[in-house]
Amino acid sequence: MAKRNAVFVCQSCGAVYNRWKGKCEACGGWNTVVEEVSEAAPMAGPGPRLARAGKGRVFALEGLTGDAKEPPRTPARIGELDRVTGGGFVRGSVILIGGDPGIGKSTLLMQASAALARAGERVCYISGEEAVGQVRLRAERLGLADSPVELAAQTNVEDIVATLSQGRQPALAVIDSIQTMWTETVESAPGTVTQVRASAQALIRFAKTTGTAVILVGHVTKDGQIAGPRVVEHMVDAVVSFEGDSAHHFRILRANKNRFGPTDEIGVFEMTGKGLAEVVNPSALFLEGRDMSAPGTAVFAGMEGTRPLLVEVQALVAPTSLGTPRRAVVGWDPARLSMVVAVLEAHGGLKLGMHDIYLNIAGGLKIAEPAADLAAAAALVSSLSGAPLPADAVYFGEIALSGGVRPVSQAPARMKEAAKLGFSSAVAPSARREGIETPPLEAREIGHIGDLVATIAARSPRRREPIS
Repeated sequence: MAKRNAVFVCQSCGAVYNRWKGKCEACGGWNTVVEEVSEAAPMAGPGPRLARAGKGRVFALEGLTGDAKEPPRTPARIGELDRVTGGGFVRGSVILIGGDPGIGKSTLLMQASAALARAGERVCYISGEEAVGQVRLRAERLGLADSPVELAAQTNVEDIVATLSQGRQPALAVIDSIQTMWTETVESAPGTVTQVRASAQALIRFAKTTGTAVILVGHVTKDGQIAGPRVVEHMVDAVVSFEGDSAHHFRILRANKNRFGPTDEIGVFEMTGKGLAEVVNPSALFLEGRDMSAPGTAVFAGMEGTRPLLVEVQALVAPTSLGTPRRAVVGWDPARLSMVVAVLEAHGGLKLGMHDIYLNIAGGLKIAEPAADLAAAAALVSSLSGAPLPADAVYFGEIALSGGVRPVSQAPARMKEAAKLGFSSAVAPSARREGIETPPLEAREIGHIGDLVATIAARSPRRREPIS
């Protein structure tokens, strides 16, 4: 007879305890430890376990040399999605996609499912949150009602696996969402850590044995992290986040983990009345409507994977009457801003200690590249001095603690993208010219942060007054 074991599991990180705790010792979350009951098979006696010891099945070992074939892929026929996944869905792979509610996860997956189904592949869309009629309404609104996608509203994992195993092997199976699934092997409520882990394991086993690509939709927490145990992220082959907010009409698809492709590529989509549309030129979208005559704005030539991307960096430096000046950052690392401000004070001769500083990446994009240091510094100096920066110039470069400006990678690609959008100059660190072709636009080399401050201050209408 099976034995019922009661354990206490943290719903945030998956830590297991033998008694209830008000605060999880692993992640520090309060009131996240919940009692869960599971059935465990009776332990076998020591005889059979000892008899089997040392008699495992022998398998063959292979060397590093040999044919390294590219895993077979099924293109999603959506260019931005294929870019993030590395060229399409790998057969037998499992992708976990997360995003805020209403961000467009189901819309994107419905469009990808319809594109594959119209290409002759068998695609199954399993919804655990909506009825079949609700999914059909979304498909009609997107103009995809004529695509041969197979729908079902089901939450039992055993029934789902048995149904998908019948007939022709599906090329893609979408599970929306993993938090609503439950398996009979675990006696816990759907959405708990135990159920999410067991359900994900069963679906992963199905994908590996049949070669079907499976996409699991995951809910996110208030912090933007995918809800459920972190072990699920280690079990799947790729973790993709769908970023954006209701204040902007574009969405960013970013791979945080990918065993079969890059993790630094992004896909840009625009939310329209007919669903998500691909953005072929994201730089033009992020620079749309910028005020070229206002001080405190600089255009940063960045890189997202192999794609050059131009975004506007906005800064506002204003005197404060508070004892502690404010430092507000949107879309950039606050610690990076503090470092740039310290370097400007120590090596640039600026006095920012009694000023509030606000920094924003226009459009809601999040930048994590150190090459944005020079653009942020230029925007800060421009706002403080009241001098507008040249409208036809882009900025990129990493600032060192000594005040020097260090070169960054892929400078020719950044300049080429800027030249394509009509920019004529690039303010960048000096770089070695051996083996580098002539840049497509004028390069204004900056070797020290003091040179940048002097150049911008010379353009200021208050240049006769000290910058303070």
